[in-house]
Amino acid sequence: MRIAVISDTHDHYPDWLPGQLDEADEIWHLGDVCAPATLAAFEQLGPPLRVVMGNCDAHPWPLSLDLQRGGVRFHLTHIPPRKPPRGAQVILHGHTHVPRDETDPGNVRWLNPGCITRPNRGAPASWAWLTVEHGRITGWERVLLGQQFK
Repeated sequence: MRIAVISDTHDHYPDWLPGQLDEADEIWHLGDVCAPATLAAFEQLGPPLRVVMGNCDAHPWPLSLDLQRGGVRFHLTHIPPRKPPRGAQVILHGHTHVPRDETDPGNVRWLNPGCITRPNRGAPASWAWLTVEHGRITGWERVLLGQQFK
């Protein structure tokens, strides 16, 4: 399963981005969409779109989602929790605008694709491909804006 992971669009994204996600099995947005209309092009692609509410969102998306894909238990949220929710193997979050790929001492993996529109702390704008197969993550590939894969 190949999942496109984006975050912190803040009402803006490059015009070409939806076309890069059309081969995704799912699209996950980790919050700070702002206006729901921002997601229209992603919704029209066809793959299921999962969205969590960010601190800049007024739309009542869920604050978090617990999903199981390919035998892996994911927790999607905007603001990273202080500790992992029980049972989560992978935490995906946005909010910081800083990419992240860390595994904590409890063997929980923390992932942040970075920010589409307002990167922080010298990190370039980015999103990510997450690949899950046979009970494990087989790929986490950050895509820097300006790099197009087709």
